[in-house]
Amino acid sequence: MLVVKEKQKLLMNLRNPEQVMALIPDARMQVIQERNIVSVPHDDEVVRVLRNLGLAAPGPIRSYYDWPCRPGRDPFLHQLETAEFLTMNPRAFCLNGMGSGKTLAVLWALHWLREQGIIQRAVVTSPLSTLERTWGDEIFSSFPDMSFGIIHGPPRRKRIVAADNYDIFIINHDGVKDESVLSCLAERNDVNAVVVDELACFRNASTEKWKAINRLINGDKKRGWAPKPFAWGLTGTPIPKEPTDAWAQCKLIRPDSVPKFFGAFRDTVMKPIAPYKWAPRDNALDHVSKVMQPAIRFSREDCIDLPPTTYVTREVEMTAEQKRLYKELMSRFKTEFDGGSIKAVNEAVRIGKLLQVVCGVAYTEDGDVQIPSETRVAEVFDIVENAEGKVIVFVPLTGALRGLAAALGEQYEVAIVDGSTSKTARDNIFSAFMSKHGPRVLVAQPGTMSHGLTLTEANTIVWYAPVHSNEIYEQANARIVRPGQKRNTLIVRLQGSDLERRIYERLEKRGDMQGLLLGMFEQPADTLT
Repeated sequence: MLVVKEKQKLLMNLRNPEQVMALIPDARMQVIQERNIVSVPHDDEVVRVLRNLGLAAPGPIRSYYDWPCRPGRDPFLHQLETAEFLTMNPRAFCLNGMGSGKTLAVLWALHWLREQGIIQRAVVTSPLSTLERTWGDEIFSSFPDMSFGIIHGPPRRKRIVAADNYDIFIINHDGVKDESVLSCLAERNDVNAVVVDELACFRNASTEKWKAINRLINGDKKRGWAPKPFAWGLTGTPIPKEPTDAWAQCKLIRPDSVPKFFGAFRDTVMKPIAPYKWAPRDNALDHVSKVMQPAIRFSREDCIDLPPTTYVTREVEMTAEQKRLYKELMSRFKTEFDGGSIKAVNEAVRIGKLLQVVCGVAYTEDGDVQIPSETRVAEVFDIVENAEGKVIVFVPLTGALRGLAAALGEQYEVAIVDGSTSKTARDNIFSAFMSKHGPRVLVAQPGTMSHGLTLTEANTIVWYAPVHSNEIYEQANARIVRPGQKRNTLIVRLQGSDLERRIYERLEKRGDMQGLLLGMFEQPADTLT
């Protein structure tokens, strides 16, 4: 098969060209040296027909697309293959691992389809922490000709954004439950595609958010809403708990691939072992793989052209109580700064108090006071669930560390290392963690394990909040980025304030932390966050 780019044609030497000639109206055939040479347009629709006939036709995006991206960045091979796959499959699953660059691959596919006039606008629903910092930032930096609107905030603002003419609408998972927003997006004939990021979050079909996104994707006959032609589900862990997790996800993306009712699917992949207790059948994973199609999968280890370590930042919104306390502290510190009582030599104490708030714990004379911080905790759960291996979570404050470890311990086997952990206990914990059957998560203070250790059984590190020490930051990350690590590694940094963003920026540049807070107070008071 030959691609003739200048004419956007495919040339094929076919023994039996009858099917192609019958199914593709614009197909033309010439007999050259007793060979049947068939010429067809090289576009998405024709390629889908050829692939359905068993002919390995290349996707047009690989031949004619410019692959826009931010300066200094080149597409990776697995991203090209992922984008091509999605353009060829209107309803599909992208199971690429976390940190493999699937966001950009998906946006390339959407951008291409818009350029070809196949779709006009798209909806992306994703976790709250990735609305702006992941999806919004990638669109802004790589696609100057594509606009986006984030549907989040007060009800009136959400309705205004949903009714506007953005190319991409970005909304959090629970946001689709807002009936006025859902109606606006579902009724629009110019919204032709829906991308569900972290699809496994919709594995329970009884939840309100599942019912809402199902109406958006697959329509609502009572309301006269038509199904959206394109719907892609993205997840690195499609069945985080049980094989039955696949049913609700398939009902969203490919409802024809699974039985209408959950019980029938459960009976196929699970077997009863006691009253109200089920276990996976031997062929459960094979069956899930069969129904969750078409699908593409690249784990981070498969992506040989990825850099050895990828850094990802996730934006985590503070709770109402955190926002109130943080604002009060910033206001008080600004007043002290204006009065000349905060200097470079004593600002670290104030930074520490602000980090206590974002971590969800305040140290007082009467002991630790827990501050509601469920959004940050939930983000860690999401990362652990989607990680391909073991995870180390670095928490700089003991009070927050204990609370997070207790929450994670309700679902995972968790080990803890902090300043009170004896050497013998630490040695035992590290040894257990390095065994395949040891704890899934290690929650630790970064300063207690920032030198010498090899913990390559994990390939993901989460920074619950930043530390203001370049040495500790670099050495702690080096626990998994070292000889013996056979997989690509991922460093995830959580942030919910301007202070945290500034600390991470200085850590990246190995900058001096002194003057960090003072620099913030030199800007207008209403910009302090």
